Amino acid sequence: MGGLRVAVVSNRKHQVRTGPGAPPDALAEYDSDVTVEGLQEALRAGGHTPFFLEADESFYDAVREARPDICFNIAEGLRGDSRESHIPAILELLGIPYTGARVLANALALDKAAAKMIWRENGLPTAPFQVFRQVQTPLAADLTFPLFVKPVHEGSGMGINARSVVHDEAELRAQVAWVIATYHQPALAEAYLPGREFTVGLVGNTRRPDEAPRSAFYNARGFHLFPVLELDTQRGAVKGVYNAEAKSYALDDVNAPGYLCPADIPDALRETLFELTMAAFEALDGLDLGRVDFRLDAQGQPHIVEINLLPGLNPLVSDMVIVSRAGNVPYEQLINAVLDLARERYGMMEG
Repeated sequence: MGGLRVAVVSNRKHQVRTGPGAPPDALAEYDSDVTVEGLQEALRAGGHTPFFLEADESFYDAVREARPDICFNIAEGLRGDSRESHIPAILELLGIPYTGARVLANALALDKAAAKMIWRENGLPTAPFQVFRQVQTPLAADLTFPLFVKPVHEGSGMGINARSVVHDEAELRAQVAWVIATYHQPALAEAYLPGREFTVGLVGNTRRPDEAPRSAFYNARGFHLFPVLELDTQRGAVKGVYNAEAKSYALDDVNAPGYLCPADIPDALRETLFELTMAAFEALDGLDLGRVDFRLDAQGQPHIVEINLLPGLNPLVSDMVIVSRAGNVPYEQLINAVLDLARERYGMMEG
């Protein structure tokens, strides 16, 4: 099969309108023109014909008129607690193929509490937690201070600041109240993990026993795992947390946090992180690409913090691109690998 007409579907920052009282990091999840243009250049390099569609209220009519062969979906969605599911839902309704996770997986990944419940049920390590829908809800008996507080339905470090680590009831109530008032959603409080912070990216899909192995790029399970990235949050302008502000300094050598890739860790820890990444991805039915974040506890054991099934793909600064580059996988290869994985799932690779 020759090159395809590929719609790159995204919400660009300059097209998203925020209302009065929006938090300062309200646009953190959305994409820049650099990302959209980079994706299209990579897809052209793969022999395809890309074009752009804005993932706004006009998308339903626009995609029906454009009739792409497949969509390369990086849309974050505009509103609601399952906003990352909106574009996949429309594309499934219309029967249009697309890259990445499907409707339910995207909804679960954005709901940090739901994802943690699934991992816990699958026997995967994740810190104890509680969701606060009201400020004065009593603290669960299995939680002790310090705790880490953040919005339950956000990514890109949104809603995380120097007050996110709370040490007593007064600090807990104040931070929960701030999250609920500022982000108009529940707050998640989880046991604070004091150890090192890592993220692991992968591309691939679980290989069924009856499927032939993919190329040597993928392991026997069907995945390619990139080198472990350690995030040194003691370096840079924002100390101690990896939030939206810290990420905004990614191209600033002085103010950015440290991006250490490959991380200097023992082989046993690296293999554990790889195994947990695949397991966390499979537990939520991820597809094609993803990134899993970890922190170590006081004993040095890794815990799954969260998963991103729509990881940033800015060709200059995104964590997924940093780990790909460290693994000697050029940006164009990364993007076209994701597209080919989706094409394979939809039976579009024949001929």
